[in-house]
Amino acid sequence: ESAIQLRFGQYLRLKPCGLALSLVLSACCVFLFCEYGIYFPAILRCSWPEIKQSEDSPRPLRALFLSDPHLLGAIRGHWFDKLRREWQMERAFQTAMWLLRPEMVFILGDVFDEGKWSSPKDWEDDVRRFKQIFRHPSDTELVVLIGNHDIGFHHEMTRYKLERFEKVFNVTSARILTKRGVNFLLVNSVALHGDHCPICQSVENELYSLSQALNCSTQHYPLYRASDAECTGVDAAPPNERYQHFHERYDVLSQDASKMLLWWFQPRLILSGHTHSGCEVLHENHIPEISVPSFSWRNRNNPSFILGSFSQSDYALSKCFLPEESSVIAVYCGSAMALALITLGHLSLFRGALHTANVLLGKQKSL
Repeated sequence: ESAIQLRFGQYLRLKPCGLALSLVLSACCVFLFCEYGIYFPAILRCSWPEIKQSEDSPRPLRALFLSDPHLLGAIRGHWFDKLRREWQMERAFQTAMWLLRPEMVFILGDVFDEGKWSSPKDWEDDVRRFKQIFRHPSDTELVVLIGNHDIGFHHEMTRYKLERFEKVFNVTSARILTKRGVNFLLVNSVALHGDHCPICQSVENELYSLSQALNCSTQHYPLYRASDAECTGVDAAPPNERYQHFHERYDVLSQDASKMLLWWFQPRLILSGHTHSGCEVLHENHIPEISVPSFSWRNRNNPSFILGSFSQSDYALSKCFLPEESSVIAVYCGSAMALALITLGHLSLFRGALHTANVLLGKQKSL
């Protein structure tokens, strides 16, 4: 009888240990899927768009465009919000680099959320985190544009903040970047205020001198449009925001600045950020502008980026959606409920087995 009790007691002790191990392994699998694995099937659905070329033409330039990461700072950034959203951007970006291998990456402004307020110490910490999140192979060129959160809106912009940003990211407020015969005009649209302030005037003068050659324009502010009413798609602004009137020089460039850029450069394509939502509009009935949605879960549930293939005479674009934050939360919640139910079920069976064992042992004693 004592031997039976000993063996049964050992069995009952081993069973909860096996359950605990299974639960820990299951939780680890869910964590690895949600924090690492989920980005692979999402980005594997994406591919570089094809453009028609002759056989002797050089291969198209492949560029990735993202916008508005808004890395949180020391003032408004809650530690968990910062950890969660920056981890999401890091895993998404690193997975895209590994699977897609773009030759160029453009970040269309608002790299930081508090660049306009950052102290020198906070600025250094923000830059350090940026370099960790958006690290890239040496053969991939990273181009970063200026946004209003990086140096402030026009009335907040100073020479110090502008030069601080330009020094770190090796950019200027207006320049043409040429890669494999494709010209990209990079514009500090925050400075296109049209009031002839010293910074604005120098940017306009530089743009005028560059207005001899252009294929594609990239900037933070969209060109002037009254609202997002004509924008469609799953990543367009929500219906309650789509018909809100845009304010010139705040939500979009002024009409005068927009006409100036279009008149001087006649680009074949414009890519912009700032609104955090996707949109495609035509200027002068033939110049498309693509507003690139935010890359961060902090600004939208379904972030995305743009893949572009460019030649000297043609281009093609496709959009790549990242996992939705709500889907990741649903996986965590569903898994937690399933593990809790399994635990409760095993506990019920354990109690039932213990009760049965006591009854059987009681009967043996009576015999």
